[in-house]
Amino acid sequence: MEKIKPGIKKKIQIKVGPKDTAVQYGSGLVEVFASPAMIALMEKAALEAVAPLLEKGMNTVGSEVNVRHLKPTPVGDVVTCEATLQEVEGRKLVFHVEASDSNGPIGKGTHTRYIINTERFMSGLNK
Repeated sequence: MEKIKPGIKKKIQIKVGPKDTAVQYGSGLVEVFASPAMIALMEKAALEAVAPLLEKGMNTVGSEVNVRHLKPTPVGDVVTCEATLQEVEGRKLVFHVEASDSNGPIGKGTHTRYIINTERFMSGLNK
């Protein structure tokens, strides 16, 4: 885990489709990019930022999201999300996350993940 240090970044993009709207997620009644879809994209960017650096059998899980959805994005536009690792405290990883579309920023905030042993984590669910 010594490879996981602040400054690691990952940028990912999606083209907003009908499945990504507030109507589909049940979080609103308009055909725009849903806040839960934006949050999922932010979490995915954070996950992918550190996944290649983890030892075999290790993974990360999200534990906290604190973001603001600043403005709507229409279907058909492209959303880019970047996650930057800000803090490492043992197994705790804190990321700054930002999302933007063709008109500029649409969301920003922080996302916390924890490094876990996948097998131990899953076996703990059954106890």
